[in-house]
Amino acid sequence: MRLLFNIVWLVLSGLWMAIGYALAGILLCVTIIGIPFGIASFRMANFALWPFGRQLVEEHDAGVFSAIGNVLWVILAGWWLALGHILSGIALCVTIIGIPLGIASFKLVPVSLFPLGKRIVDTDDAHALIPLR
Repeated sequence: MRLLFNIVWLVLSGLWMAIGYALAGILLCVTIIGIPFGIASFRMANFALWPFGRQLVEEHDAGVFSAIGNVLWVILAGWWLALGHILSGIALCVTIIGIPLGIASFKLVPVSLFPLGKRIVDTDDAHALIPLR
């Protein structure tokens, strides 16, 4: 079922959102200061491309720089990407078949705003779901 959802997601929303994250990553990597933000954007592009069967886990030892970086991220690229997830989620929810995909798009809004301090894990890997301390 995950494979089916991922394929439909890829065609209807995932490819476009991944391209948005990749473009943001390229623009942010232009400066040395923006490279950590660009790397986070590329990680999120990977997650936005194929989200079903994976989830985001909080890194509890991320530190204060992660929080400061998230504030800068919202200003630089986060709100554009969150708006993209909201608009694609609304478009996907128009049909009954698209409602699960729309809900998945809405679930990506918080992480599109605050991606730093999170890691992507497979939902099948029970050890990876346990937060690191």
